[in-house]
Amino acid sequence: MAITISLLNHKGGVGKTTSAVNIGAAMVELGKRVLLIDLDPQANLTISLGVPRQKITVYEALRGEGEFAPYTHKPGMDVVTSSLDLSGAEMELINEAGREYILRELLIQVSDDYDYIIIDCPPSLGLLTLNALTSSRYVLIPLQTEFLAVQGLAKIKQVIDKVRMRLNKNLEMCGVIATMYNSQRVLNRDVVDTIQKFFGEKVFKTLVRDNIALAEAPAQRKDIFEYSPKSPGAVDYLELTKEIIGRTQGQ
Repeated sequence: MAITISLLNHKGGVGKTTSAVNIGAAMVELGKRVLLIDLDPQANLTISLGVPRQKITVYEALRGEGEFAPYTHKPGMDVVTSSLDLSGAEMELINEAGREYILRELLIQVSDDYDYIIIDCPPSLGLLTLNALTSSRYVLIPLQTEFLAVQGLAKIKQVIDKVRMRLNKNLEMCGVIATMYNSQRVLNRDVVDTIQKFFGEKVFKTLVRDNIALAEAPAQRKDIFEYSPKSPGAVDYLELTKEIIGRTQGQ
């Protein structure tokens, strides 16, 4: 059965989708079978990989109009796509019984086909995010190493704790990913120190450096390993993913 991981931050622009794509790609590099789920109505993950819209996206599946039909992006990596239609899902599902568990029921059908399922959450703490957290074993928090990105960390932790208490007792924070890091900037170093004080050992040792290749890869509809496998971005995400696998598999 797959290990399901959600990438969560209610602030946009922190490297959440970039991390979801490239952690998934790194897992493939390390021999894992991966399913990426684009749970963001902006469909940035879908667009970043150049995946064509499928007949059954995550929106139709959540509405009960069909089961997941993952698209094979490359060997070892499948994708469940999103679309702008998903932006209406929270209102449309508000009266559904057990609405927080819809995604979990859908994942049961495909879980045995993968080693890891990675969910790219929307930049909000609404029903879609609750579905992701209720479906997940672990949470990753990508955090840009800038002052404003640190604001709201307590709120994220509070939401995770509430979901663990009320909806998913197995939910656990896997760790915090420091993104867009430049060691020459005092502010970046100070932010890393701050989150290390707040989260302690939950902060991953690997810091994802600010790297232009990570920004260029989505424009070419590629992950970093396809676009620039020797770039600092590829090196960092491979090392980060080794840490993630070690934490989630108890190594």
